[in-house]
Formats: sequence, structure tokens, C-alpha cells
Amino acid sequence: MTLPTDTQTPSAESRPRRQKSGKKTARNVLLGFVAAVLVAGLVGGAYVFNLAQTFNSGTTKIETAFPEESTRPQKPEPVNGTAAMNILVMGSDTRGSAELDIDTQASTDQRADTLMLVHVPADRKNVYAVSLMRDLWVDVPGKGESKINAALALGGVPLMVQTVESLFQQRIDHVAMVDFEGFKGLTDALGGVEVDVKIPFAPAKGPMKGHYYEAGKQTLNGDEALAFVRERMSFSDGDYQRVRNQQAYMKAIISKTIARETLTNPVTVNSMVSAVSPFISVDKSFDAAAIGSLALGMKNLRASDTVMFTLPTLGTGTSADGQSIVVPDTTAISEIATAFSKDQLGAYVTAHGLEKGN
Repeated sequence: MTLPTDTQTPSAESRPRRQKSGKKTARNVLLGFVAAVLVAGLVGGAYVFNLAQTFNSGTTKIETAFPEESTRPQKPEPVNGTAAMNILVMGSDTRGSAELDIDTQASTDQRADTLMLVHVPADRKNVYAVSLMRDLWVDVPGKGESKINAALALGGVPLMVQTVESLFQQRIDHVAMVDFEGFKGLTDALGGVEVDVKIPFAPAKGPMKGHYYEAGKQTLNGDEALAFVRERMSFSDGDYQRVRNQQAYMKAIISKTIARETLTNPVTVNSMVSAVSPFISVDKSFDAAAIGSLALGMKNLRASDTVMFTLPTLGTGTSADGQSIVVPDTTAISEIATAFSKDQLGAYVTAHGLEKGN
């Protein structure tokens, strides 16, 4: 395996391509368990019936989200009646990408631009979101080695779930797929969000072409936020910085969503749920009631209790067949898998100084 000098040129395999779907489809997918849960869940306790109806009718249900039971890790044992929960979040940009047939789960050329494994400990006192680089080179069960985002194309949602479960030897309880476009409406429903821009940039193309994002705290509207989470070509480390920007945006969304002035405003709450629901697809059991129940257990959660970091890697490299890939750090994967199994991901985060990401 060799390490190229230019790590920023997107590989042909990672570029999204368009393929029309035949039946009811999700509009592709992204970033955001936390926003989905906190918007549709935390607020659900206050306006249960109407919000539940809006969420359940607006979202798309993934009829077959999980692999065969015989291939899956066991469920964790409950602690004081509650078990830790893992949620796989997949997301991508609808621009120029294929749509996944949610009804049939047929293999398509769809790729997941963004992957997050979200861990909610049994005590419900924290939320940990581990971002997985889309070009991470892994074993896809039954298909051999490939980029992790190719699992969706090779076998639909069930194979993606099986791939991540195999990587960490942890059972995934729920699946959420969210389209970037949904966050445009969510941002505007909140009246804009304040994001800390670490690296200034100006997109070279797209609707916000030439718009300059200054370093420091900036209040972004929907269009600005959408371009912010999409951009990668402006950065020397490409997808790595895009993932950091997406995490910064998610933290901003969480902070404003759980603010008292938001949760006590029924008009804002309804607007948020209405804006984001049509862009979310979830497994059949992850409905408003399940999300509301989870959110109730996290009623004391603060923005600072949410930790987002990227799965450590060994940088970029080239596969045997010439693909530009992200090289897995097997030691880090093993350590994180052990932390998951013991429900001690917080200890791993502390030991590696990841409280504010990486």
C-alpha cells in the first residue's frame, strides 16, 4: 500500500452518480441522528400528538433495514432496565446522486457520503457520534475489501448495517438516513445557527459560489449552512475537514434546538419537525414514539454532553487495485469496539483527548 502525495483529488469511485429508482425512495441521506432525535424527540414530549403525526407521516420507512439475524451481534444486556443503544446514520448530498429504493433495497450505485455511528450509553447521560470516513477500506461481508460507502451500493441498507456491525462487533439498533437538503429548512426554521468556522473558505462552485466564510463564529442561514456542510474541495485535507465542519454544524444545531427559547416556542418546534421530516428515512421501529421515549431518557442532556469525533485512521493510501482510500487504524478500531462492548466509550474519549473532537 502506497501513500500518494495528493490526498485531495476525489476518486472516481467516491463521486456520486445518478440512477433513478423505481418505487418510493428516500431522497438520499445524511448527517444527523442527533438533530432528528432532538428535534422530533425532545420537543415531542411537549407537543406529542401533532408532532408525532407530522414526523410519522413525513418520514419514509425503511422496510428492510437489517441483515439476517444469524449474522448479527447479540443485543447488550440492560443496566437497571436500560440498554445502551447504537444508531447508524447515513447521509449524502442529493446533487447528482442516485436514489436508494427503500421498498426493495435493491443494489444501486448509491454511496453514503457521510456515516456516523451514534452511541447512547445505558445511563443516557451522553451521546457519542463517531464519524466514519466514506473511503475507509474495510471488509464488506460477502463482497471482499472495499470502501465502506460502497456497501450501500453492493447490498442496500442491510449490507451497510452488517458491514458496520462487523467492523465494531456491535449491534445496530436503529438506522436513520437524512438528506443534506433537510438541514437547509431546519436551519431557517431556527432562524439561523451560529457556527464556529475554523478554516475560512469560499466555494468555487454551487449556489454559494464565491461566498466567503470568515474564520470565527458566523450565523448561517439555510443556504449558507447547506454549502458549509457540502464543501470539501477548498480544504487541503478534503473530506477530513468536511467531516469536521459537519460536526461543528451539528453541535450548533443541537445547542440551538435544546435551548429553552426554542423548546418553549410551539411555532418554531412545529416548523422544525415539518422542515426536516420529509428528508428522513428510518427503520420501521424508529418512529416518533421510540424517538420520544429515547429523548425522555435524555431530558437532562446538554449540548456539552454530546461528543463528536472521527474514527482515527492511518491517513490515505492506494488499494491493490489502484483506488484512493482511507487506511484503517486497526488498533483504534479494536479499542473503540472494546469500549462499545463495555459501554465505556466515554473513558476512551477521555483517554484520547477527544472531548472536543479530532
